[in-house]
Amino acid sequence: MHLEDKGQLEGKVCVVTGAAGSIGLAAVKRLLREGARVLLVDREEATLRAAEAQLGAPSSHAVSIAADVADAADTRRYLEAAQRLWGGIDVLFLNAGVSGAISPVTDYPEETWDRVIAVNLRAPFLACKYGLPLLRDGGSIVMTGSVVGVTSDPGIAAYATSKHGLIGLMRTVAKEAARRRIRVNVLAPGPIDNGFQRQIEGHLSNVIGTEAGAFLDGLIPLGRHGLAEEIAEAVLFLASPASSFTTGSVLMADGGMHI
Repeated sequence: MHLEDKGQLEGKVCVVTGAAGSIGLAAVKRLLREGARVLLVDREEATLRAAEAQLGAPSSHAVSIAADVADAADTRRYLEAAQRLWGGIDVLFLNAGVSGAISPVTDYPEETWDRVIAVNLRAPFLACKYGLPLLRDGGSIVMTGSVVGVTSDPGIAAYATSKHGLIGLMRTVAKEAARRRIRVNVLAPGPIDNGFQRQIEGHLSNVIGTEAGAFLDGLIPLGRHGLAEEIAEAVLFLASPASSFTTGSVLMADGGMHI
């Protein structure tokens, strides 16, 4: 391979949580195309096997591990697996997330609140806590936020709180990691055309009494849902040297929905 043919992440090691979902898998594919070695992390073995089947990548470049990202021992286990396999970590894409219920705060199920905060906020905290010592200097941490990390709507107390909190976590870690040239950013998608979003919209349609997908498109200046592949391009930007002077930022990938 000629030097000019090398990918932007040639030889880099990336860990992707929520890797079997549409955004996670699109990002994995994009990172692999740029020469990275990728550890795929998700909760269920079966979904990881299905994701692997779509990759067509050499087993030496894409390895999967099932883990509960909200569990400290599992977090250490998947991070140490990446280090053991490839000698270190260059990129953490902390993408695992759950949506929770759509319900007024006075009726919001406490157990659902706890699970949303655990997956959406505790898990990235654990990944930073145990991942930073393994991350190589000059690396990148990308956290999947949401447009509702800078806005909100009725009925989504847990999800919005978790995504607002994620920005606070990111900004703190960005300042702590800067001395090692490690960049830390939040990527905030708007509605994406995938199963995760459509499930949310199914519940939302019942609440608002109209088809939620079309309703949300009307709130997005670009007039449509995004694609997982479009989000993957933003992940690549934040993971690669192209964003070498970008840290502590919230990159909105929401079609303008927040403005």
